[in-house]
Amino acid sequence: MEVKSARFIISNTDVRKCPQDGKPEYAFIGRSNVGKSSLINMLTRQNKLAMTSATPGKTLLINHFLVNDAWYLVDLPGYGYAKRGKVQQEKLKDIISDYILGRSQMTLLFLLIDSRHSPQKIDLEFIEWLGENGVPFAIVFTKADKLTRSQLHANIEGYKASLLEQWEELPPVFVTSSEHATGRTELLNYIDEINNTL
Repeated sequence: MEVKSARFIISNTDVRKCPQDGKPEYAFIGRSNVGKSSLINMLTRQNKLAMTSATPGKTLLINHFLVNDAWYLVDLPGYGYAKRGKVQQEKLKDIISDYILGRSQMTLLFLLIDSRHSPQKIDLEFIEWLGENGVPFAIVFTKADKLTRSQLHANIEGYKASLLEQWEELPPVFVTSSEHATGRTELLNYIDEINNTL
């Protein structure tokens, strides 16, 4: 799939105010500072479509971007940013779960994981929650260019091994680098394949 157009449509905290045109939505989520905005910009080839920030945890809203006038790319708030107060953490948790569990247009959730780290408890718990709620998702490892090939392989295999302790089969896995546009074609083709079955 080639991205011919991508434009910002709306930001909000209330899932009821999301677009009502029935187009499929592909949501992106991950821990704070996982490289979500950079990945969205790389996929759409628009450097400033999603705002990247040096401060982790800046996305506090559900952001809808319309791609090729055919489907939405949805940027969700990051989870697990410890410096937020308890009240704000709870509020974000509600925004995220309301969207993921209550939005029928959400076709697939892309869960972003920083490939530089060994399996993190917070990510594994989030994956478990997705499984318990029957949420369709794929895993996207980010920042692949920051590691040697063998380190990258070891970390990804570590995650897979951890998941297979709980899961009978793994969700689709993608490896990306926003810096080098690694994984761009694979991700977009995957979205295209799903769109063609809807």
